[in-house]
Amino acid sequence: MSTSTRLVIQRSFEAPIDLVWRAWTERAHLLRWLCPKDFEVLFAEVDLRTGGVWRSGMRDARGQEYVARGTYREIQEPHRLVFTHEWEKNELEPSVETMVTLTLRSISDRETEMTFEQVGLATTESRDSHLGGWSEAFDHLQAHLERAPSDASRS
Repeated sequence: MSTSTRLVIQRSFEAPIDLVWRAWTERAHLLRWLCPKDFEVLFAEVDLRTGGVWRSGMRDARGQEYVARGTYREIQEPHRLVFTHEWEKNELEPSVETMVTLTLRSISDRETEMTFEQVGLATTESRDSHLGGWSEAFDHLQAHLERAPSDASRS
């Protein structure tokens, strides 16, 4: 696998690991953060089981819609989530199946380190586009985690 089409992002969140895990795996949470800046989430579908399918949609400020989908390959709650990612609808990106590995590590009761890795992107331009989009989405995730009560019941 070419390292030029590999994307790695590390972030720390002031939130317990269970809350960060739920933010990645529960529809109610995903609806609040899974899009870049100046986008809105349209829907999120989660079938959290090995072989289960996920889908999400978003709309940019001009009204252009984007839909992504994938399959869960590995689930080790609350530390590791592996899934495919492919654009179902995106005029700007090639439709290539990539693999995402999310690793969560508890730093303390109130802090979680996240490592996000996406491999198999078609081009360095695609990698850079994903870097921008995911980084902005993770800003939304951070804001969501700051607002979400850590003892929130599962949705």
